[in-house]
Amino acid sequence: MMAKAKTAGEKINGTAETFETAFKTGSEALKANFDKAVKNYDQLLGFSKDTVEAYVKAANVAGKGAETLHNEIYGFSKTAIEGAIANTKALMASKSAHEAFELQTGFAKSAFESYVNELTKLGELFVATSKDTFEPIQGRVQAWVEVVQSAHAA
Repeated sequence: MMAKAKTAGEKINGTAETFETAFKTGSEALKANFDKAVKNYDQLLGFSKDTVEAYVKAANVAGKGAETLHNEIYGFSKTAIEGAIANTKALMASKSAHEAFELQTGFAKSAFESYVNELTKLGELFVATSKDTFEPIQGRVQAWVEVVQSAHAA
């Protein structure tokens, strides 16, 4: 009977040690995973902050670009109206129909060339503004890929 009690005590001690080892291993794994989660959370918060800053920068660039485009369109419109008024005055002062026709032809040609030049200029401004606007956001996309890869690798 004593031998059976001793064997049972050893089994209980062995089981207690197994539970203790399992608990210790589980606690260590929990701590390690918690530390990893906190690290990933901090990294995600940092990414979010940088992303907001990138969007603010992009919005500022877009706003300045829109202002530049607006000023350019306003300047062109003002010049075009002034040119039309000057042409109308010249047409009214013409002495013959032939002279009026030549004045109108010259005005139409210069107005068309001016319009094409302005469209080219506006197109270049729009492309430059778009590129500058999306540059900070594009950097955040690459940063997101790195965040996901580092979190997945960890």
